[in-house]
Amino acid sequence: MKLIPLTAALALMAAPAVAQDKMTLLLDWFVNPDHGPVIVAQELGYFADQNLEVEIIAPADPSDPPKLVAAGQADLAISYQPQLHLQIHEGLPLKRVGTLVATPLNCLLALEDGPIKTPADLRGKKIGFSVGGVEETVLSAILNKYDMTLQDVELVNVNWSLSPSLMSGQVDAVIGAYRNFELNQMEIEGVEGKCFYVEEEGLPPYDELIYVANSTSMDTDMITRFLAATELATQYMVNHPQKSWELFSGTSTELQDELNARAWVDTLPRFALRPTAMDQGRYETFETFLHASGMIPSVHPVSDIAIDVTAK
Repeated sequence: MKLIPLTAALALMAAPAVAQDKMTLLLDWFVNPDHGPVIVAQELGYFADQNLEVEIIAPADPSDPPKLVAAGQADLAISYQPQLHLQIHEGLPLKRVGTLVATPLNCLLALEDGPIKTPADLRGKKIGFSVGGVEETVLSAILNKYDMTLQDVELVNVNWSLSPSLMSGQVDAVIGAYRNFELNQMEIEGVEGKCFYVEEEGLPPYDELIYVANSTSMDTDMITRFLAATELATQYMVNHPQKSWELFSGTSTELQDELNARAWVDTLPRFALRPTAMDQGRYETFETFLHASGMIPSVHPVSDIAIDVTAK
């Protein structure tokens, strides 16, 4: 055994701990089960194990996070794959660096016993939305399947109140409702909803929730460590669904209700088990789809849209 001189040992004891790298993550919405891996990673110390101090911020406006990342005011934002394609064509310096939820959650939601039996019944009706751009794009694709355009419906910005606006009769349907959240919310309220799944109504499959970073200034080392922590958290959640729910819901009394408990169960199988892994064909297909639909003026190579930050 090698002995350390007393003076050296005292110097080591006096030395300050290495400061953790600080990074800011902007959520896409208020904290909910969709953010499970992020909150669990925080609570289990997985970020700290990666020498990261992560500040998690819920937005005042759900459309702001990618714009703030593009402006250099945050390191990462949780966003949506369809929105990313559009914003890159608008000139925002953004790139997908990881996946949080690897399947669509979005659906066109109407009342089960209401007048909307199929999307074809939407002509002349009011449709609520919360995030401009991405939801209008998704809705446009659905309407095109039934020989309609956005001009054939009335769009109403209901912000956070998707299912309440539908249940109150303010709108006839909403786009952007999540099948793991709004459907459960309505059922708890005693109102049955009908979900038209976007991947069955003309859209190619896509990653619902992704992490986006500034393509000109991202710190790939820090992002790689962040994603490693969330991957461990996802594995923990799959292995320990009840324990992880208790850990997650224990962070706020607002999460401790039937709605979030149901949403947790419905969301668990949809999280990306390999958040850094990238399906190049998925991004290429969606970019081509948007161009063919006239929603973007050209087709960018996948390397302009998404990367695997761990690839050498």
